[in-house]
Amino acid sequence: MVIDSTVIRKVARLARIRVSPEQEQHFSDEISKMLQWMEMLNEVDTNHVSPMFSVNQDNMARRDDVVTDGNYVDDILANAPNAAYGMFIVPKVIE
Repeated sequence: MVIDSTVIRKVARLARIRVSPEQEQHFSDEISKMLQWMEMLNEVDTNHVSPMFSVNQDNMARRDDVVTDGNYVDDILANAPNAAYGMFIVPKVIE
């Protein structure tokens, strides 16, 4: 896959960055090289490689997912500048 200068100009315009014509050619060459390298990776046979989620194969420490604290609605709302009916009252932001 080859990225030409028109694609570079379009991406630069979308990103709101200024790119000179010399930079357009440079970025075009560099991105095309990266995409060619990625296409080479598609040729690697990974059928017999087991997927892994991390390079570190240690098991993650886990804890029970239980409620350990709660029912402090009144204490929490005591810090609010304005509260009613067990909820925070905030200014309307949509007209």
